[in-house]
Amino acid sequence: MTGESQIGEDIKPLDPNSVASVVRYGSLRHTLSHEATGYSLVYNQLYPFQGLQNYTSGIIHHVRLTGLEPGAQYYYQCGDPSIPAMSAVHAFKTMPISSPQSYPNRIAIVGDLGLTYNTTSTIDHMSSNEPDLIVLVGDVTYANLYLTNGTGSDCYSCSFPQTPIHETYQPRWDYWGRFMEPVVSTIPLMVVEGNHEIEEQAEHKTFLSYSSRFAFPSVESGSFSTFYYSFNAGGIHFIMLGAYISYYKQGEQYKWLERDLASVDRTVTPWLIATWHPPWYSTYKAHYREAECMRVEMEELLYSYGVDVVFNGHVHAYERSNRVYNFSLDSCAPLHIMVGDGGNREKMAIKHADDPGECPDPLTTPDEYMGGFCAFNFTTGPAAGKFCWDRQPDFSAYRESSFGHGILEVKNETHALWTWHRNQDTYNSAGDQIYIVRQPDKCPVRTNPALKSKAPRHLLRDI
Repeated sequence: MTGESQIGEDIKPLDPNSVASVVRYGSLRHTLSHEATGYSLVYNQLYPFQGLQNYTSGIIHHVRLTGLEPGAQYYYQCGDPSIPAMSAVHAFKTMPISSPQSYPNRIAIVGDLGLTYNTTSTIDHMSSNEPDLIVLVGDVTYANLYLTNGTGSDCYSCSFPQTPIHETYQPRWDYWGRFMEPVVSTIPLMVVEGNHEIEEQAEHKTFLSYSSRFAFPSVESGSFSTFYYSFNAGGIHFIMLGAYISYYKQGEQYKWLERDLASVDRTVTPWLIATWHPPWYSTYKAHYREAECMRVEMEELLYSYGVDVVFNGHVHAYERSNRVYNFSLDSCAPLHIMVGDGGNREKMAIKHADDPGECPDPLTTPDEYMGGFCAFNFTTGPAAGKFCWDRQPDFSAYRESSFGHGILEVKNETHALWTWHRNQDTYNSAGDQIYIVRQPDKCPVRTNPALKSKAPRHLLRDI
């Protein structure tokens, strides 16, 4: 980013064309022999009301580096050499080649990060685990929980119930970017949107900060959207889905998902991992069955193609399921893992829907941004005729209220080690740990008979 953001009643956006977007890079620190040029942009957060402070960002640069070798380390610096104004030299490592024998050493999975004391602990602890890739499953800065004067508002609708749109303090994005720079300048970060990225403003514009500040391999994965896309990391195919846009079968996202799943060659990328923000399988009272409409629409498709693991955030706690499909145990279904407590500024989720007296009213479960009412009483199983179990459900394997992050270590095409690291744990200890075992011979999955092996893709580094 170049230049300073501005917030106030009288702001003047910077000219994004006034500074070039250049990255010099190479395999040697002192010989950056390659150069790539990208594009720059400025975004605004504007309100049609007196008394609210408008915002305009600094100049945000996006440069795509191509022709990178998989599993290789590159050095780079970015800026405008004509001024001159170049950054310090940083380094990063590309993802390994897509192959059933090739995987990143460690992948960090974190959600609901924010910018708090707990965020600091999570990032410090996560960095000590030396991940090769970070996957952030939504709720990045919580800027929408601050008024434009910078003060916090934990319950905006309580304080201002008649306000047609909510304020959001965009400098929190700038603070978060500066805080995260030592990490994300070295480790690739892939992110999917959460509800706190909606940030509706004038003319009903939403997700502007999220879509402007991050780079997405959308075109490369055929989605042409910042809300859903896919990428390969070695022998893993990641699918990033949007829960706060249309996920219905007749919509563009669902149709893209069908195409993307059909294009996956499991002989090249055996592991299939999906992520989105709100969980389908959580036993906590907070956000209980909130994403049920999305589950009803998409679960069968993901199941039929043999998704191995699903990662979510949103609920501010940790929970890991057994393999589950349609709320029933199924040895060929995905594991669902919820990591919604990276460092959020809201309350930690503690109460469970199966605790005595804690089952929520079904009418309170729909989310205003997810549409519809789909969470009905169960018709089969131990909770038949009820909206909640009266004990920890069979599909819930492990749950605890703690801040932290997870580390996924894929060992080969059938085994992966998953570890939940609480912030209070030391480097050599952890909360929950399990080997995830794939059984491709026992669980045949849908494949595209016309599929022919393609040249393997690897994750491109976007600066």
